Amino acid sequence: MKIAQVAPLYESVPPRCYGGTERVVSYLTEELVRKGHEITLFASGDSVTSAKLVPCCPRSLRRDDDCVDPLVYHFLQLEEVYSDAESFDIIHFHNDYLHFPVSKRLMMPNVTTLHGRLDLRDLGLLYKRFHQMPLVSISNSQRQPLAFANWQATVYHGLPDDLFDLRQSSGDHLAFLGRISPEKGVDRAIEIAKRVQMPLKIAAKIDKTDREYFERVIKPLLNDPLIEFVGEIDQDEKRDFLGSAYALLFPVDWPEPFGLVMIEAMACGTPIIAYRKGSVPEVMKDTLTGFIVDDVESAVEAVEHVANLDRRKCREVFEHQFSAARMAEDYLAVYSKILASRRELPAARAMQRGKSASQASL
Repeated sequence: MKIAQVAPLYESVPPRCYGGTERVVSYLTEELVRKGHEITLFASGDSVTSAKLVPCCPRSLRRDDDCVDPLVYHFLQLEEVYSDAESFDIIHFHNDYLHFPVSKRLMMPNVTTLHGRLDLRDLGLLYKRFHQMPLVSISNSQRQPLAFANWQATVYHGLPDDLFDLRQSSGDHLAFLGRISPEKGVDRAIEIAKRVQMPLKIAAKIDKTDREYFERVIKPLLNDPLIEFVGEIDQDEKRDFLGSAYALLFPVDWPEPFGLVMIEAMACGTPIIAYRKGSVPEVMKDTLTGFIVDDVESAVEAVEHVANLDRRKCREVFEHQFSAARMAEDYLAVYSKILASRRELPAARAMQRGKSASQASL
């Protein structure tokens, strides 16, 4: 199958450090290539892939100080995609709804995986207008605000089996991995760590939009010997960061669409203590891969019980449910479903025209 993968341009594919969507695009692309499919990746020029790379900007936009308007490059990317659209059996978009007006009119086989939150008020207007666009959610929880949309499937993220190794023994510190923002809950992670008197290592990126929040709210909380702010880390550093942790703290305060770090922790055998928000109850297995909690008090209590969990079970859940191979197979099923429906459409229209002509002759 000839498949185009269209990635956001904010990070390279895969990202050097933080970056969930582009990382998933990389895992999917490489697994599809491994399965023998012909993949073209539309991404930033500093991406690394075994697929055919069409560079749509010289480097990832977050790291490009010369980039003033990132939308310019995303529209140039879409022009690259459309100019070669007939070469593909299907085009898989990962950059939200930017392509909808043209994709709707060109009627080319396409599907869009939505990677972000969907409970924003204005989105309902857009997805009702483009109700025919085929979509994939990354959790069942994510799609609830737009239940009326043209959902083809829910496909959970997956990781390569050999990306992380099982660590049968843990360290004595807690870990927080993600980005600094109010909804990610690093302030709650710090409070939990202080309450249980355990060291907390924070590996997180700070976007420009969250810099003021970091300086005003988070930075004063770092002045404690228990708290270590590591900053952004790359994939190699992440293996030890997660694998050596006693537990991962995931105290989110928003409708988490998926939470890639949860399955990264599972792949290491590291249990998770996560707030009951968004996709968390779908991705985690309470009391098996960690504990799902509702507040700081229950999180503090959960820390005491982490030692009773079997780290091998965490890894087994990852292997059975969140591998890149499983993710690729799920997407291939989606592609086949969309292509089959498009083949059936002309026949259905011809049949309808035949019925109309027959009725008109009566």
